[in-house]
Amino acid sequence: MTIHEEYLQKIDKVIEQGPYKDDWDSLAGRMMPTWMREGKLGIFIHWGPYSVPGFGSEWYSRNMYIEGSPEYEHHIQTYGPHKDFGYKDFIPSFKAEQFDPHAWADIFAQSGARYVVPVAEHHDGFQMYKSDISEWNAAEMGPKRDVLGELKNAFEEKGLTLGASSHRVEHWFFMGHGKKFDSDVKEPLERGDFYWPAMSESDHHDLFSEPIPTQEFLEDWLVRCCEIVDRYQPEQFYFDWWIQHSSVKPYLKKFAAYYYNQALQWEKEVTICYKHDAFPFGTATVDIERGKFAEVQPFFWQTDTAIARNSWCWTENNTFKSPESLVRELVDIVSKNGVMLLNVGPKPDGSISAEDQSVLKGIGDWLAVNGEAIYQTSVWRQASEGPAEIPEGQFTDGTDVNYTAEDFSFTCRGKHLYAINMNWPENGEVTIRSLANQVASHLPVFHGIIEDVEIIGYEEVEWSRDEQGLHVRKTGIETKMPIVIKITLD
Repeated sequence: MTIHEEYLQKIDKVIEQGPYKDDWDSLAGRMMPTWMREGKLGIFIHWGPYSVPGFGSEWYSRNMYIEGSPEYEHHIQTYGPHKDFGYKDFIPSFKAEQFDPHAWADIFAQSGARYVVPVAEHHDGFQMYKSDISEWNAAEMGPKRDVLGELKNAFEEKGLTLGASSHRVEHWFFMGHGKKFDSDVKEPLERGDFYWPAMSESDHHDLFSEPIPTQEFLEDWLVRCCEIVDRYQPEQFYFDWWIQHSSVKPYLKKFAAYYYNQALQWEKEVTICYKHDAFPFGTATVDIERGKFAEVQPFFWQTDTAIARNSWCWTENNTFKSPESLVRELVDIVSKNGVMLLNVGPKPDGSISAEDQSVLKGIGDWLAVNGEAIYQTSVWRQASEGPAEIPEGQFTDGTDVNYTAEDFSFTCRGKHLYAINMNWPENGEVTIRSLANQVASHLPVFHGIIEDVEIIGYEEVEWSRDEQGLHVRKTGIETKMPIVIKITLD
């Protein structure tokens, strides 16, 4: 019996014995875990052989085989013909000489993050963990280290919750362009080959695009995902978009049932994060890539975005968001019942760039002072007020939102309401109109008693309340970061 056959039998047995079955009704009612709802901020990590060329993006392994693309031309000019130097030939250079999981854990903990989700396997098919399924993994090639395992140990020492991400399903078509010319992606390709199956790529990747993944490929996908679950016990399992394909659905249900049943044995709260409508609503956690909702939602959700605007992995030409803009995004997302998974792309040697570290430090410094307005908070009666226009949907993080001094986001916890000003004015005076003092018959947003008002990190704040709103005055504040007004209610 092969490893795959043994694992498939194990999966069926766990599902048969566990309370969760591989049908959507059985999988319903899955809430975002408490540690995630309260932690609010996580770190995503894209790191692999694609970091070695450091050109274009983490999709280099696909694009380098598309004739005429910038990656194709760059590859020939830099490394030579594809038949002589293909994507697999980057692996020996992926040595990770400076990879220190404890240093990473320190950086992420200081950023204020509460959980970390490394990409265990990207579309390129290289496993960043020790595997019995394939030799094409970081423990046997490249770094020759169990990257995910070492990170798990280091994160646990820092109190960071471990997640894991699999993008394996897109490998069905990811290397297919390499078959169209003389490259190292050559037939015959069989399971166990690095490039297998390298099928042709649909123009749209829709729900029923062809060629449809085979049973052999999908069983291999399922076994790989379950191996990650059993070996590392991640408390979040993140999937990229193509799991929504019609052919994947039966295997997706099997994975979810297996994962949720195994988590019961671990006595851990876990979740699966998905995009679009790959899962029926309520069976896993909604995720929006590089975007968010414009309004508060009645359900918990996650956005995954990146410090770099142009790529998820490290490249020579990354452009970086500022810590100020990312803190504003975090505040806005939390006020709308969401959490943020923020991506970092380490360099091929395993170091984290100075630019990434600077951004993470800026976020961490702000959270060290103002974290009570973020961690363990809930949504208020409304998420925000002000004129800022918030774009909705995925891939809307290309430019910063134009926040003004009139823009506030709200969170609350216990007897405290936090009104977070997104752009403190030079004159030091703001008005929170949602807290206007009106008679109850006018049905204001807020009709309670305000006991005290302060600005976190500052002293001697002046405040008053009338029919126009809650007026707060504090001069001498010079920062581009959001300012947290802490309102104590009686």
